[in-house]
Amino acid sequence: MPHLALYTFGTLKSPLVDPAPLTEEFYDIGATVYQEISRHPGYLAHAEAADGERGVLFEADWGAWGEFAVPAWYGKGRTRETTALAATLSLWTGLSPAVDAIYTGLHRQALTRRHDWVERTEYPNYVTWWVSDGAIPTWRDGVSRLEHLHDHGAAPHAFTFHHSFAPDGTAARAGSIGPKSDRVR
Repeated sequence: MPHLALYTFGTLKSPLVDPAPLTEEFYDIGATVYQEISRHPGYLAHAEAADGERGVLFEADWGAWGEFAVPAWYGKGRTRETTALAATLSLWTGLSPAVDAIYTGLHRQALTRRHDWVERTEYPNYVTWWVSDGAIPTWRDGVSRLEHLHDHGAAPHAFTFHHSFAPDGTAARAGSIGPKSDRVR
């Protein structure tokens, strides 16, 4: 049975190593959100660096999740001192469990504050797609799918919760969920 891959990306207003209160708050909330989501029914795994030092993403060892990558539109730094991005890559048993986890609980609360930490852009901030059972999506897969979503709109290859597809490529309905800001074309 296929699994749902979810890649999120946002450009932060300040570097990850910035000691400012908002950056600290972003980290604190993020850690709590990950704890809650990892216990959610339908959650399978997420990319974690083996050497997860704060601000180190590009040089980290991500194991089976592959080399860290970002969309072409990311224009801030790539060093420990200058990296200003938030990215996640996760795997789910299906569309409904992912939607439920994203739009409820602590993650929902964090979404309402996302623009305190993340810059507003014309680009989509997440993408979903189906992977074969046992497959681990890579960071490059996520970037490629996010860029495809931006360039071509939702399709079975790369889609959003609002414009989703079943594993067989037919249109799927995830219900009335979350903010309408993920609508692409």
